[in-house]
Formats: sequence, structure tokens, C-alpha cells
Amino acid sequence: MDYRYCGKSGVQLPALSLGLWHNFGGVDNFQTATHMILRAFDAGICHFDLANNYGPPPGSAETNFGRIIHQHLASHRDEMFISSKAGHDMWPGVYGTGSSRKNIIASCDQSLKRCRLEYFDIFYSHRYDGVTPVEETMEALIQLVRQGKALYVGISKYPPAEQQKAYDILCEAHVPCLLSQYRCSMFDRKAQRANFQLAADNGSGIICFSPLAQGLLTGKYNDGIPANSRAARASGFLQENQVTPERVEAARQLGKIAAQRGQTTAQMALAWVLADQRVTSVIIGTSSVKQLESNLQTLENLAFSPDEMAEIERIIADPVLSF
Repeated sequence: MDYRYCGKSGVQLPALSLGLWHNFGGVDNFQTATHMILRAFDAGICHFDLANNYGPPPGSAETNFGRIIHQHLASHRDEMFISSKAGHDMWPGVYGTGSSRKNIIASCDQSLKRCRLEYFDIFYSHRYDGVTPVEETMEALIQLVRQGKALYVGISKYPPAEQQKAYDILCEAHVPCLLSQYRCSMFDRKAQRANFQLAADNGSGIICFSPLAQGLLTGKYNDGIPANSRAARASGFLQENQVTPERVEAARQLGKIAAQRGQTTAQMALAWVLADQRVTSVIIGTSSVKQLESNLQTLENLAFSPDEMAEIERIIADPVLSF
């Protein structure tokens, strides 16, 4: 496993981190989830990324994770870096969503109980909600550190102006932002252009989610929409109308480059995100140990030649591909 420092801190994370956004909830196979977490840890993936609302149902991914850690990895707690987040819809009522101090503190307390942990290594504000002053949200994160409920804090998906304000407030309190989490893939480079350098300039590490564009960069949609795929579902984060002919064709062309590199399209897509030296880690989401093993093989070839990068850029430069 390749490990990288988080910005200007002394904390290292694996190049690949395991996210529990999908496939670890109450509706999923618990045994499969257990096997994926244990295999990831054995392979050197020591960072596990959660949020209070991951499931479904919301909260169940944390509950399952806590159960797995308690049963199998309790003696290895100090070898793991565990995160959670709060800010999206979680429980009924006006306090169950948003970025207020009320929601952040209550969410962290609930998440610690579900995960059976005494503290999180990092706790994030999952989003800027557009209403709560950044000062209030950052003060809540600072409070969590002061109370020993989190060692570090981070932000996720913050627009540039609020991102800089968050950094300034945290820095002044001597609780610097360890990680900034943003969506990034060959089909979604908005954060790479708008947020990455701001994070780097402020000493924050960058961790990326959705590096495979919800499966579009795996090649699984090259011959149509499979019946059991995310795009085939009535609701979800990838809709059928997003599987456009242009994106499918781009994925096919990228697959040819990947094959020449001895990789799958997914492996090359992960390596491409990691090629940005500002990136600390990429969060992978897996549904099986087999898929996890395939993702781990990405690390066997992270280097790109100038010609490969130029050809990839030629393919993905088309604005119609962007989410």
C-alpha cells in the first residue's frame, strides 16, 4: 500500500480508502460487508470513511461497521483512521439536517454510539447548507476536538468562498482542517479546478469520492444498462438519462488506453485521480471482495506517460461529459 501525507500534517492515509456509502447498510449482506472490511484492512487500507446517514436505512452503515470492528478488529483501533460526517438529512424534525451546532454535536454523539467508538479520527461537516454561518459550523467542529470526540476535523463539498472561510476560522483556533473531501473523476473535474489548489495552499489534504463516476468509468455501461446496475434503479445517484451516448463512447475509448496499460478502465480511472499530487487518498466503494481486489491492483501502475495523459485529456475534454 502507498501512503501519503494529509497536506502539511504528519498524518498519513492509504492511497485507497474504503468508503461505506453503499453496500454496508441494513439492506446489504452483513457477511459480505465483514469480508470486505477485513480484507481491506489486511491489504493496508487503514482508513474507513463513513457518515451518519449512510445506509440504507440511515445510520445502519455505522451500526454494521461498529459491530464488525467490535467483533474482529477491536485490538487494532490505533491502527485505523475512522471518519464520519454530519450535515445531510438524518432524522425527522428541524434539527435532523443542516450544519448547525445543534445538528453537528448531536450527530457526532449518535455516530460514536453506533460505531461503538470513543472518538473519531476525523469528523467532517458534510456540506455547507447555504444557511448556517460557517463560523457556527466550524465552532461546532472545534468543540468536538476540544471535547475529545474527534482528533481532527474536515470539510466536504464546500464552495470556494466558504471553503477559505472555514480554513481561516479553523487555523485561528489552532484546529487546522486536516482533509477536504470532494467529488472527482475523469467525468467530474469541477472541484479539481475550483477547490484543490485552495486546499493545498491552506495545508489541507484532499480526499476524493466517486472516482468512477458512479460506475460510468468501469465499462459496465458500454453495452447498455445492466438490469442490476445503479442506473437501472428508479432512484439513486446515477440516473438512466446520465448514461449518455457521449459518456459511453468516452468510456470505451478510455478502456482502450487502460488495456494498453494492462489495467481495467476502473483501475486507470482511480490511478488518474491519484496522479494529481495534491490528492492524499481516493475513496473506493466496493460490493464484493473480488471488486476490492481489483481496485487494489490499481496500485501496481500509478504512473502515466505524457502521451497517455495527453490522449486521456483529448477524450475527457468534451464539456458534454461533465456532471
